[in-house]
Amino acid sequence: MDLRESIGNQTAFSLQLAKHVGSAAAPDANVAFSPLSVHIVLALVAAGAKGPTLDQLLSFLRSPAAGDLNALSSQIVALVLADGSAAGGPRVCFANGVWVDASLSLKPSFKELVTSTYKAEAKAVDFQAKAAEVANEVNSWVESVTAGLIKELLPSGSVDSTTRLVLGNALYFKGAWDEKFDASSTKDSAFHLLNGSSVQVPFMTSKKTQFVSAHNGFKVLRLPYEQGEDRRQFSMYIFLPDAQDGLWSLAEKLSSESDFLNLHLPTQKVKLGDFKLPRFKISFGFEASEVLKDLGLALPFSGNGDLTEMVDSPVGHKLSVSSVFHKAFIEVTEEGTEAAAATAAVLMKCSAVRNPLDFVADHPFLFLIREDITGVVLFVGHVINPLLAG
Repeated sequence: MDLRESIGNQTAFSLQLAKHVGSAAAPDANVAFSPLSVHIVLALVAAGAKGPTLDQLLSFLRSPAAGDLNALSSQIVALVLADGSAAGGPRVCFANGVWVDASLSLKPSFKELVTSTYKAEAKAVDFQAKAAEVANEVNSWVESVTAGLIKELLPSGSVDSTTRLVLGNALYFKGAWDEKFDASSTKDSAFHLLNGSSVQVPFMTSKKTQFVSAHNGFKVLRLPYEQGEDRRQFSMYIFLPDAQDGLWSLAEKLSSESDFLNLHLPTQKVKLGDFKLPRFKISFGFEASEVLKDLGLALPFSGNGDLTEMVDSPVGHKLSVSSVFHKAFIEVTEEGTEAAAATAAVLMKCSAVRNPLDFVADHPFLFLIREDITGVVLFVGHVINPLLAG
């Protein structure tokens, strides 16, 4: 399977997961998460699975074979998630980690795969006597990779003496807009909430032409980030429904119609009449196992799964995933975007555009951050109330 097709499948997984995470969140909560982070942790689980458990993971991750999944992860880590800050592009930090109880040893084939393909650090730790200290170590590692934005990925009590492995990753992104907003032009205005009321929030604006496309029932804005010396081009996309309460039906379209995303991205700059986008900051975390089970991924969590390819021990037959913790942070300002995410799995015993077009994001909308050359989606979320940080 070629890279573009693999990434297309991975994007379909991302948007499907985004819809379920969004609908499972509190109705008035802003949401931000990295489906890419979740995907890579599940790929790490798949690397240690076999039999029907591996088949179910591959089907869920829309990959035809373990080799394809590992190749996709390896190429994304190498091509998309390399840091570009030294060459004038966005700062990207990404890391995988595997913590295994010292009573067990990783199978050589699994260790080789996670360290070479997934660039993961593998560490032997003492879950049986020092579970709380290990949880603190994982949390400190995540905090360091995400520039201090993600704290306490593993909540108190989530790791105990029955824990045998923790698989985790962390992702940090900071990009400056290609064309920054003038902060002196930012003005408070009304943002209309889903319940019919409104709040006053700071809106950024610009007189410059923008990448906008108008479609039946919604508009899409592309805000490119400054490009470095490599070919990568990161952008934020805002999907704005025409209707003030159109968020959920637009989320449904985005997740259920194949190629919907690619068919509706703007490709040319247009002159706008009125252009307003709120500043926003979101910190969001969730335990993903129930969402994943609802979507059909049951065997790794069941106790009847086959995760025997991870460790050289009869204990391998008793391993199951107890939890998948994920946290993300994103902030959008006049300068650009700072975003971070981390995931840990714990294992235990277009229509024609007429000028002037307006783009006024004064009601709930969807957003995503994407690398445009490959099409890899790094972050997805929605803003229901820009005043709420969560």
